[in-house]
This record gives sequence, structure tokens and C-alpha cells, in this order.
Amino acid sequence: MALRIVGVPPVDLHGPLHYLGVMDPLCGGTRATFLLLSGDLAGAARYNPIVFPLAAVAVLVFARAVVGMTTRRWLDVQLGRMSRIAAWTALALALVLLEVRQQLNADLLMQAWPA
Repeated sequence: MALRIVGVPPVDLHGPLHYLGVMDPLCGGTRATFLLLSGDLAGAARYNPIVFPLAAVAVLVFARAVVGMTTRRWLDVQLGRMSRIAAWTALALALVLLEVRQQLNADLLMQAWPA
């Protein structure tokens, strides 16, 4: 919420590879989060689509924490070996695809954020 109130930080958050044109999967995440909180869903998706599932997970974790603190009941999720392998494989594939997508949008991601 602070990002929505204060805005995008005026400091440079990029790593050294960014200036060589190498984008990472989270590149554009700060801008996407700001745009999502501002209600610009298309702009958020343009900068980094991972902001949508991350925001959903953050809301669900917060809601579950509130329920847990209120009821004193917590979830104990245990996945089997094959489910863990499938989950890690899906996560790795999603990150690779996001990396490719972000690299294809390097021109957009390297532009300066309007002040």
C-alpha cells in the first residue's frame, strides 16, 4: 500500500545486467505493482504479468493469517513427492516463460519511468 501512497521509488532498483539489456523475470515488477494499485490493469500486465498471481497470493496469505490469528487454527499442507516435483517443475517453466517474455519487452522495461 505504501507504493500506492508514495509512488515508484526515485532510486535505481536495477541490477548491473539490466544496463546490458538482460531483463530478469521480476523486471518491471515495481511499476506493475504501482499500476495495479492505481487500477491500471492493462499497464500492469504490460510491465510484468506476474504481479497478478503475486497480488492474489499476498491477499490470500494475509486473509489466512487473519483467520489463523482469530481462530487459532492453522493450515498444515503436505504435498506428496510427485506433487512437489510437479509444482517445482511448473514454477520453473513459468519463470523461464516469464524471462523470455520480459526479454522480448526489454525496450519497454529499459525506458525511464515518467516523473
